[in-house]
Amino acid sequence: MRWQECWNLPESRVEIMKNLYYDVVIAGCGVAGLYAALNLPKEMNILMISKEDLESCDSMLAQGGICVLRDESDYDSYFEDTMRAGHYENRKESVDIMIRSSRDVINDLLRFGVRFAQNPDGSLAYTKEGAHSRPRICFHEDITGKEITTTLLSHVKKMSNVTMTDILEEDGKCTGMIAETKDGEILHIHAENTIMATGGIGGLYEHSTNFPLLTGDACRIAKEHGVELEHMDYVQI
Repeated sequence: MRWQECWNLPESRVEIMKNLYYDVVIAGCGVAGLYAALNLPKEMNILMISKEDLESCDSMLAQGGICVLRDESDYDSYFEDTMRAGHYENRKESVDIMIRSSRDVINDLLRFGVRFAQNPDGSLAYTKEGAHSRPRICFHEDITGKEITTTLLSHVKKMSNVTMTDILEEDGKCTGMIAETKDGEILHIHAENTIMATGGIGGLYEHSTNFPLLTGDACRIAKEHGVELEHMDYVQI
């Protein structure tokens, strides 16, 4: 990834630059944004932006681990546990994708260096959480989110204190995003692919376990551009 085309720009040069051009622009530097960036082709020119510093990323707060399909015999139980936890309103296709891809995701994270708990023989140690009927959670102490986020970040650099304010649209197609720096400079970031990984809306609540910066930016912008939103009443605050 040619990160240097973004990261090494002097601040004075960034301030006068109105238009930026990339293959991919990603809003959000939590686990979702970082993992997406690391799984894109290495020859792509990628820009990641973050509204605040990394320590204010909600992924850093996650204490529990990541559920994973232990083996094929675990599929039916895993599927039922997930559907039941979602009051059977989950999209079945999405649940299936999540379960069947979970092992590959965990293997990816291990290759990146995430230190999931292990048994004495070196196999993954699983714990049981939430609606799961059996232990299938990979974890790192009680700070799994921080472990994953900092590990992925070690492979990626970012531009901080830049906030996505809108997307660029041409002929009904997203062609990038509009962002604002902490100094009020407006940037038009043109890209063939735009990824919104800005988290949820928990920060809008007066009392929340989320950071205040989680204000549903991507949800608001998507709605303004006619993108259909689903299950917005399911909110973890």
